[in-house]
Amino acid sequence: MEASLRQPVFDPIRPWHERLQAAGGASLGHLNALADAAGLRTESGRPVRFVPPGAADAYYEVRVFESGCVETRPESLHDLFNALAWLAFPRTKARINAMHAERIPHERGRRGRLRDLLTLFDEGGAIVACADAELLAMLRGFRWKALFWGHRRRVLRSMRVSVLGHAVLEKALDPWPGITCKAIFVAPGADADAQAAAWLAQRSTQATPRELAPVPIFGYPGWLPGSERPEFYDDTRYFRRAYGNAG
Repeated sequence: MEASLRQPVFDPIRPWHERLQAAGGASLGHLNALADAAGLRTESGRPVRFVPPGAADAYYEVRVFESGCVETRPESLHDLFNALAWLAFPRTKARINAMHAERIPHERGRRGRLRDLLTLFDEGGAIVACADAELLAMLRGFRWKALFWGHRRRVLRSMRVSVLGHAVLEKALDPWPGITCKAIFVAPGADADAQAAAWLAQRSTQATPRELAPVPIFGYPGWLPGSERPEFYDDTRYFRRAYGNAG
């Protein structure tokens, strides 16, 4: 796994994984030592603790909010990436948790569309930092070849993609062009984690997953072998077009 984590998609969580390895590996004790050192907290003020799984129920997010206890299977890569995402994106993860916990009592056991958005972003989210309006228009318009090939130098210079979705990070250990994130957009140069948390805080209870933009992240120049050839972006199984968009 160490070789895989050298890929750019893992940039945000790599420093935390390196610290974890230097401490002796992915145990709950080592994760909690990192969480303590980072001052990791929920929005309720509880110190975040990574704990063994208990009895599963529908109120996982409420328990995290009220206790700070994040159930974590040390042998599970999915859970490990979730813990690393907490360390790398503490404000965003705490905001996601707080919004889940706030909505659950109002839902009568049926998850609403806002919580669908939160879940999709938590599992498969990415933060796109870019101030180039033309590049953003190409991304929103599903013009993947124009974006990632025709303007790849501008993309490398002006667009940064930070992946926080722990399910996507797990999938990215075996990367392929079809892996797609659900993205939000922030300004470059500022704290992407704080901006993402603020964006989430502005969502109304009527928000839906349609507010997240799909991004095939392995189209980003250099993130996958083959992306140095223009025909890489012609495979519409992965680089899908918006309806009525020819390119």
